[in-house]
Amino acid sequence: MGNARHPLSVQRRPAKAALARAGEGLDGTQIAGPIGRRSIGNGAPSAASLPISSEWVDPELAWDFIAIVEIANFAALRRYLGRTRADALVLDLERRIGSALPSAATMVIGRATIELSFDGASFADLDAANAAWRAAVSAPFDLDNELHAIEIVVGAAGAPIGMTEDVRLVEEAEGALDEARQEQRSVLRDLSVGTPAFDRLTLTRELPLAIVNGEMFLQYQPKLHVRDQKVASAEALVRWQHPTRGLILPSDFITVAEEARQISALTLWTLDEVIRDQRTIAADGHDLTIFVNISGQLLGDRAFVEAACEKVRNGGAKIGFEITETAVIRDPDCAIANLKVFADEGITIAIDDYGAGLSSLAYLKQLPARELKIDKMFVLHLTSSNRDPLIVRSTIDLAHALDMEVTAEGVETQAAMALLSVMGCDMIQGYLISRPVSIDAFRRYLRDDVARPLEEARQSMFKRPATFWKSA
Repeated sequence: MGNARHPLSVQRRPAKAALARAGEGLDGTQIAGPIGRRSIGNGAPSAASLPISSEWVDPELAWDFIAIVEIANFAALRRYLGRTRADALVLDLERRIGSALPSAATMVIGRATIELSFDGASFADLDAANAAWRAAVSAPFDLDNELHAIEIVVGAAGAPIGMTEDVRLVEEAEGALDEARQEQRSVLRDLSVGTPAFDRLTLTRELPLAIVNGEMFLQYQPKLHVRDQKVASAEALVRWQHPTRGLILPSDFITVAEEARQISALTLWTLDEVIRDQRTIAADGHDLTIFVNISGQLLGDRAFVEAACEKVRNGGAKIGFEITETAVIRDPDCAIANLKVFADEGITIAIDDYGAGLSSLAYLKQLPARELKIDKMFVLHLTSSNRDPLIVRSTIDLAHALDMEVTAEGVETQAAMALLSVMGCDMIQGYLISRPVSIDAFRRYLRDDVARPLEEARQSMFKRPATFWKSA
């Protein structure tokens, strides 16, 4: 091709990123990528043939792109064509897209999935490439003398070269593909404008020091007893105040902590803080149980179980653990055994997000749980849905039959609270009562709750003055 350039200015720097995606390290050893990758066709480049010393970068090509293209109607085509012919569809797709973007490196990474990697001058090149391969695939495919349409979903990510690691680029493309499957459209992520909080590799490196350096802090969200109209307990929620990235929420770093095997250290730190804060509010005259979220990964960790029990035993505080039903399903025998150990220590066990996963009555009846929390997905539309009230009411009745109290999460309106009260729900949690607040704001809230008359205590937390929230 000489110096001729494709109209999209697409060219691949093959060395480091391609090696990582091919499953080999720079020293030739096998490494694990974010997803299993293997070539099943001739279109995939061989890692052994890649020029490892090639680190030349065309100054005109300032962006690095990864795109993952998946056959959306693969299952339907396999039923019609049979397994043997269907397994070759990905090669047909690779050839068709390869002809549209001849300078892009393509790799078959699954039965119905290919990966493309290329460089460009700006993020606009990814938009243009997406339009090009969609146009190429729009024409029917001749499969054994029959014309068939192949539908695709696309997840892709791009970043200025040198801005982020190749592995993160691949992970972002995979995340975009997950989103694309749900929305049935191309999802293209521009990492140059995204929040750095999602840089998982960097967070993995920084998390251990964040715990040591005091960047973590707790907020508390109260649970209100519906009949008594008093705060019955609270949930502790961990936050990360990063010195340069600002506030990082648990949805961004908890999975990172689990993958980095830092979740035990983070949870034990949380437990220390909660025990101290619980003793403080008990001294104020509010001896409430404070709940800590426990990762399913920790229910099989004997060292964590022993350390947590020792802290609670020595701390003399009323502590509860919230666990999800999916955490138990991972290894039910071990999880149930350790939950019984916690219960024997006087730790209250609550089942969190009930209904959001694969609810199992077989496990539910074995758990030493005293509280069941209905997931907010059933509560948010409680007053506008026909089915959600039936699900919530039956769940409340089931929990009561198993001698458990019920907490409804995500309560945001007086109407929802009134309906839950009629249904017999014991406690509610949500923004109607309070958003998560600092320990100092929580103590003020409890103090004011005691001082207010009963009718005034029924009012929403949104009635509080702005000065309260500014200090929360």
